[in-house]
Amino acid sequence: MLPSVAVVILNWNGKGFLEKFLPSVCASVYDGQLDIYLADNASTDDSVAYTQQHFPTVKIIRNATNSGFAGGYNEALQHVKADIFVLLNQDVEVEPDWIGPVVRQMQANPDMAACQPKLRAWHERDSFEYAGAAGDGWIS
Repeated sequence: MLPSVAVVILNWNGKGFLEKFLPSVCASVYDGQLDIYLADNASTDDSVAYTQQHFPTVKIIRNATNSGFAGGYNEALQHVKADIFVLLNQDVEVEPDWIGPVVRQMQANPDMAACQPKLRAWHERDSFEYAGAAGDGWIS
């Protein structure tokens, strides 16, 4: 049986990003259970209403305050149940089958706690934006 996957997107006043990138996330293909969450960090725009109207299958988690990136995820993840959590920035476009390779990598390496796919640059799609590392890409 495939592990359940929760894709969690932290949002703060990101309606423009959601309009541009959420359609690709919602078109993700995975043979196991896949849930997509919008973890809203107390937005003051209409990004939550937009998501509810245009993407009704996306589950909404409303954080009471904007507690930043780490705090926002820490608060939201308390409300998510899954075998694998994917923390996805709101400005990322994905290919339909992007989840499978990540899950297979984690299943093949049971001691692995985290992994990241290579990211292609948005404006130069043949180039990598980021090919995995720690922090800002430097490992010391």
